[in-house]
Amino acid sequence: QVQLVESGGGLVQAGGSLRLSCVASGRTFSSYAMGWFRQAPGKEREFVAAIRWMPAATYYADSVKGRFTIYRDNAKRTVYLQMNSLKPEDTAVYYCAAGTGEIRVGTPDEYDYWGQGTQVTVSS
Repeated sequence: QVQLVESGGGLVQAGGSLRLSCVASGRTFSSYAMGWFRQAPGKEREFVAAIRWMPAATYYADSVKGRFTIYRDNAKRTVYLQMNSLKPEDTAVYYCAAGTGEIRVGTPDEYDYWGQGTQVTVSS
């Protein structure tokens, strides 16, 4: 069983930055693929970014490429999402997720565990 706790959300003006954190319980953190998804009101949950450890790889939605960076610290069992140049359309609840095996990182149903989410609001 893995528990995920997100933090770092908040209110920021357009063009600003936030860093989200997701701390995971469990001793096998490094074996999980970790992803960030977001869901805006009235919309479906959408993929934002993901990271694998072995082999090392990162993945991004086209809408955030060049602005967001995902990285992890296995010693701290934490995955981060650095968000720069934020836009009002980035406003959503952001969720951290963990999955095992050769999952399709962009597909929410492939993940086994989810956090409760953290709200990000970008004002224009």
